[in-house]
Amino acid sequence: MAARAFRVTAALVVCAVSATAAPDAAAAQETRSHLLIVSGIGGEKKYQDAFFDWGMRMATAATTKYGVPAAAVTFLTEQPERDASITKGRSTREAVEQAFAAIGSRAGPNDLVFILLIGHGTFQNGESRFSLPGPDLSAVDFAKLVDGLGGRRIVLANVSSASGEFIKTVSAPNRIVITATRSGMERDEARFGRFFIDAFADDGADTDKDGAVSMLEAFDYARRETARSYETEKALMTEHAVFDDNGDGTGSAEAVAGKDGALARATFLGTAAVVAGAEAPAGASPALRALYTAKRDIEKRIEALRALKDTMDPVRYEQDLEALLVDLALKNQEIRRMEGGGSP
Repeated sequence: MAARAFRVTAALVVCAVSATAAPDAAAAQETRSHLLIVSGIGGEKKYQDAFFDWGMRMATAATTKYGVPAAAVTFLTEQPERDASITKGRSTREAVEQAFAAIGSRAGPNDLVFILLIGHGTFQNGESRFSLPGPDLSAVDFAKLVDGLGGRRIVLANVSSASGEFIKTVSAPNRIVITATRSGMERDEARFGRFFIDAFADDGADTDKDGAVSMLEAFDYARRETARSYETEKALMTEHAVFDDNGDGTGSAEAVAGKDGALARATFLGTAAVVAGAEAPAGASPALRALYTAKRDIEKRIEALRALKDTMDPVRYEQDLEALLVDLALKNQEIRRMEGGGSP
């Protein structure tokens, strides 16, 4: 009986979606991602190698896993000559400022700008700084640069040591600020960055198995794996990552209902359509394009629902999420059947 009901529901969904018009105008309004990776000065060779590798992995994941165009990925590093095919220049203060200006000129008003700072940080006289070849940039400097991007949604992840003070300075509405430490006083080498990049480059952070990694999933994964690494070595933990996404300038170590978590839960690298594999192939029929359109709509509704999780009754939230996930599964099944890759 359940199987019959499932088939009937699928048939009804297909009939309804087949009448949907192709969304050329809507597609043009889709949110796109712009990724700026700044790998700062490493000092010792082991750090130079590690920071470069982390930046390469993040840049590669952005383009190969999350559909971010190579032109929308800017990787600045201490040693750009190590791979000129993917790096965009040396990570000097001037180059960082120019990268912000370039992103500001090409990003749409609804686009996401993701800034990832990899390297060492310092904290002196109440001021946090990110170490670059040549003059450094302070938290205040980065706040001004981010302000220059206007009201776009911003993710700034500073995974360096002594990065915690960035929360107070850079946080604002419609921003997610992530730091490897909870204060400027945690100055030892930070491991959080490696695991944060693993969250995007590998598959372990996608806890809800929806094919995408939210900023909250990446943060939670990196925080857990960082703690695990210290426990494995029986070492005293010298870093405590925090994030802020409600603009109050106070970091949280985990999602807190009514405080932090809603925006990070609903923010993803890459367009929703590309992340979830929702773009219709070239030459698709109007009916198949309509199915992909409906799939995108369901994914957006899931994203919006997840953003409201902390404000909803838990039972109602789970019921609504389950219903949407069933709808999404039906849509994927119909797409596979129409493309000839699955059973009816």
